[in-house]
Amino acid sequence: MKHLPKHLRPRWRYVAVGIEAWPDATVRRREFQRALWYAAGNLLGDPGSADAVLSVLSFSFENGTGEAVVRVRHGHLEEARAAIACVSEVDGDPVGVHVRGVSGTVRACEERYMGRASRITPQRDVAFEGGDRPAVVREDAVDVSVDGGHVGATRLDLE
Repeated sequence: MKHLPKHLRPRWRYVAVGIEAWPDATVRRREFQRALWYAAGNLLGDPGSADAVLSVLSFSFENGTGEAVVRVRHGHLEEARAAIACVSEVDGDPVGVHVRGVSGTVRACEERYMGRASRITPQRDVAFEGGDRPAVVREDAVDVSVDGGHVGATRLDLE
């Protein structure tokens, strides 16, 4: 079977997406892809999400931070950015997503925007609500363990 000529092949854009969640959240590629398709279907409808063809090409998530490369059909970038912004939870875990950048090739996307996930420092105790509580510190964000979950704080909240 012959390949299509270059001018007839579909053109793609690659979106670098940053993902943040609580430190104990487990976010996997398949569940993130499902949440992305669900958000696109709800926002754009079935025909719109089928035209945009949102698919996760690479994915990594560990200790509350992660990143993904999402492939989008050329010409549907704005709709895709809106659908990505609508992802608020993955498999029951609340997540925050943000677009780091857009590129025309996977290689350029990975070189420019990936690998910048913040490193997590080991868990330590912080003073919060009049007592010492275990917390995970990521740059300026602090996730304090409280009864029944986590509370997001900043370093200023802890002073």
